[in-house]
Amino acid sequence: MGQTPLLRHSYKRDRISAISALTVSPKRQHLALYLRFHDQNLTGVEVVAFLRALLHHVRGPILLLWDGSPIHRRKLVQDFLRRHPRLHVERFPGYAPELNPDEFVWTKAKHALSNSAPKDRADLERLLHRCIRRIQESQRLLWSCIHASALPWAA
Repeated sequence: MGQTPLLRHSYKRDRISAISALTVSPKRQHLALYLRFHDQNLTGVEVVAFLRALLHHVRGPILLLWDGSPIHRRKLVQDFLRRHPRLHVERFPGYAPELNPDEFVWTKAKHALSNSAPKDRADLERLLHRCIRRIQESQRLLWSCIHASALPWAA
């Protein structure tokens, strides 16, 4: 009888975490993709910093379509939302990535990177930035993320 093979590796827990938002102008004329990368897991601190930057770059009211992630329910984040009435939150039901256009941005990024073999974390970050920049600069690609979602108004 054979034995189950034992694989040894020197896996490092390097990571790139991302927070992003796909924005639609009030008259639905223009889309933009805002994002930040971090080299550690995201916390409420990073969410608040991202929201603060979004408030700085986007004029008028901002409707956040959020999933039920625990990070969105952190006290720090909730307190920030209460202090900034321009930010309005609508929650997606349960686990519903098919409703979230931002998920399709990451689907496109993963697809673009699927045949890559980065040498290290820095190489992965470079490839990721190039891929995301291509998406950011293309209204056609951004609209395809909106239309791929199952949002009722996206049809």
